[in-house]
Amino acid sequence: MDLKVGIVGAGSFGLTMATLISANTDVILYSRNATKVESINQKNTLKGISLSKNIKATSDLTYLCKECRLIVPVIPAAGMRILLQQMSQHLTPSHFLIHATKGLDYDAESVITKKNVFTMSQVIAQETSVVRIGCISGPNLAKEILAGQPTATVIASEYDEVIDIGRKVLSSKRFFVFGSHRMYGVELAGALKNVFAIGTGLLGGMELGKNLQALLITRGLQEMIALGEALGAKTEPFLGSAGIGDLIATATSESSRNYSFGKLIAQGKTIEEAKDILEEVAEGVHTLNVVKQLAKNLKMNLPICEFIYHIVYNNYPVSRALEKIMYYPSKNDVEFM
Repeated sequence: MDLKVGIVGAGSFGLTMATLISANTDVILYSRNATKVESINQKNTLKGISLSKNIKATSDLTYLCKECRLIVPVIPAAGMRILLQQMSQHLTPSHFLIHATKGLDYDAESVITKKNVFTMSQVIAQETSVVRIGCISGPNLAKEILAGQPTATVIASEYDEVIDIGRKVLSSKRFFVFGSHRMYGVELAGALKNVFAIGTGLLGGMELGKNLQALLITRGLQEMIALGEALGAKTEPFLGSAGIGDLIATATSESSRNYSFGKLIAQGKTIEEAKDILEEVAEGVHTLNVVKQLAKNLKMNLPICEFIYHIVYNNYPVSRALEKIMYYPSKNDVEFM
């Protein structure tokens, strides 16, 4: 394939995207870390992972934008706007940007409302001249993919050509790509499910079993859909691979950073201690704060989100929160159809 793909971010999922795409075409992987760049270019390895010779690394964003028509940002949501501001003068309407970040952009210094919380595609549109924008989301645990285990993902965009180019560079016998035009809902689902992965991690840390985790996932899905609809998203993405599919994977796996974060909190670690242990960002920690403030502003009742927030941010005892969640009144089992 005569197409170089740029990956921005050399974390675990950035490496995963680079590995998948390198099976189909050449990849340029951007990292600010000179040691990482040197390791990739001279040894074809990083973090003990052997990489394809089709993957080259750079610490020059200008070079990346010049060489690559398709760019895949894979960095924490908190750094996306600054990154795009740095790249903006080198990006044109001829570029494709398909991000793989499952988080939300917001101003931590302002009151969080529906009007000032943005998905990554919205940030791309705000900060660059790029028109052909998409996102990658789904049950895509990095460790499993790097181990060669099969899965699927969703590429969502308003434009068929974005979905098509994403399919061409990512598809393989072990990685199936679905398409969706519901990008906003797909992005919200990918961000919101991290909150409930923290919740099931809390239950895992207390060794409370799969039955209760399944209950939290089910009720959590209802809260995801309710908030998504309040923000203007359609229900369908939450019931697909990027919604319930990703929720199940993230909320049940020890390989999930958000699940692991919740487990560490239940075991008595502070937020900072848990972050240090995990090394990479658990996006759900920041999303949880956004969801709490949005629910308050929208006058929504999201009891599971509320209790997870108080456990993580206010040291509320998990056992007491669990008791309240278990007996929280609800008339119907399924409330989103």
